[in-house]
Amino acid sequence: MLTLFRTTAILEGISYLALFAVTMPLKYLADLPMPNKYVGYAHGVLFIAYVVLAILFWRTKKWGFKKGFILLLASLLPFATFYVERKYLAPIAD
Repeated sequence: MLTLFRTTAILEGISYLALFAVTMPLKYLADLPMPNKYVGYAHGVLFIAYVVLAILFWRTKKWGFKKGFILLLASLLPFATFYVERKYLAPIAD
């Protein structure tokens, strides 16, 4: 489960950045909406997967409210899933 959660955290962060840094400018500046649609769908699926896995992982590890809140908050902030993966998940894997 740890490997799946780590992978999902990284992919969710990449999809978030791709959506807002790459496909949104393509949509609004170059009038190319299709990449935004597909990356948006992928980001939506990865976002939901991240939140579900974060809750499951939080419950499995019996972490306190603070760590659980950080895991969930990270899904809303750019770059934050990378932080969570490095700060909270990578040390467990080592």
